[in-house]
Amino acid sequence: QVQLVESGGGSVQAGGSLRLSCAVSGNTYRTYCMGWFRHTPGKEREEVAHINTASGATYYADSVKGRFTISRAIAWKTVYLQMNSLKPEDTAMYYCAASAAGFQDCYTQAGYNYWGPGTQVTVSS
Repeated sequence: QVQLVESGGGSVQAGGSLRLSCAVSGNTYRTYCMGWFRHTPGKEREEVAHINTASGATYYADSVKGRFTISRAIAWKTVYLQMNSLKPEDTAMYYCAASAAGFQDCYTQAGYNYWGPGTQVTVSS
């Protein structure tokens, strides 16, 4: 089992920055994918970014590329999402997620079995 808890959300003005943190605990043996997703009520959840823990390869949605960066602390106990040049359309509940043990296709959302409770990000214009 893997437990995830997000923090760092808040309200900022357009152009500002936030760093989200995801505290990771439990058994992460063979956890190959860590991702950030966001959701707005009434709309489908979308992937923002992910990182392959084995290869280090990263993915970013086109809407955040060049503005957001996913990274991690030693031993993968914390995963970060640095968000710069925030826009009102970035407003959402942001969730940290970890893949099921042995799952390697980090692009498939169904493979993420563990989710945090979320942290709200609101960007005003």
